[in-house]
Amino acid sequence: MRPLLLGVCSALFFAITFVLNRRMELSGGSWAWSSSLRYFFTLPLLLALVAGRRRLRPLLKEMADKPWSWLLWGTVGFGLFYAPITFAAAYAPGWLTAGTWQITIISGSLLAPLFITRIQGPQGAVAARGKIPLRGLGLSLIILAGVALLQLEHAQKLSVSQVLLGVVPVLIASFAYPLGNRKTMELCGGRLDVFQRILGMTLASMPFWLAVALFGWIGSGPPSESQLAQSLVIALSSGIVATVLFFRATDMVRHSMTGLAAVEATQSLEVLFALLGEMLILSTPAPSLVSWTGIAIIIIGMILHSLFSHARPAKRPVSRNETKSISSAR
Repeated sequence: MRPLLLGVCSALFFAITFVLNRRMELSGGSWAWSSSLRYFFTLPLLLALVAGRRRLRPLLKEMADKPWSWLLWGTVGFGLFYAPITFAAAYAPGWLTAGTWQITIISGSLLAPLFITRIQGPQGAVAARGKIPLRGLGLSLIILAGVALLQLEHAQKLSVSQVLLGVVPVLIASFAYPLGNRKTMELCGGRLDVFQRILGMTLASMPFWLAVALFGWIGSGPPSESQLAQSLVIALSSGIVATVLFFRATDMVRHSMTGLAAVEATQSLEVLFALLGEMLILSTPAPSLVSWTGIAIIIIGMILHSLFSHARPAKRPVSRNETKSISSAR
């Protein structure tokens, strides 16, 4: 019960990101500041965390060995993930963005052929290109159907261009996020822990965030005190608290596939928490029956996907730490 509770709490803190991004956008704050400030505030917190554990020097050595690779994949994994998410907040409610974001499960599956994995065969471990998990992809279509229902109602109220601006950036983020994370895991080769790798990606993405901040300064001037405060809350809630809670929950049940599946399925509650948060904080009207149906389908799809993905032992020996790090990097 405790791991599930921690998983639910992590989903709650992750959902804060969607709500506050929408709130800042509605109050006139620039999406460029909303996205860059999160990482400016997260950086010193992660530095203190990693340095306090005396693991900063190994990270810096890893980054010095392949600086351009870290720069590329850190920018893809964090820059092209979070900037589009905050940009989409200008055109869609946070709960709708959170619902569309669940499509990242499908995006991650489609990226499998881009990676080389090691498969244990009769003659020992051999390298092979990853294959798209068809069973998991079929289950993911349930999530896609739920997302389609959410967007259906939204599309009826807005122009095509507005819908695209609220959806396409999230789709870009859904591919950039797992791609950047998995590529940096390849760079690490298991030599860095989750927090070292997240700090490495944050450091590597700093040039991108400085450029985004400059864009925000030119377009709208410096951020307001309110935007600074809310960005700090996002950095603490999503970048630190939610990450630690989810990591701890999965670690507690790391020897139980059923337990892992249950904890991972709790992340589907981000949609509900984002919706409730916007209704309470932003007085957003309740969604229609069609959208409620879409939300229910997304949650059911997430649960089924998580359960069936752990129904049998994986054929390729990917460590649980790697799996956890994909989710915890948010």
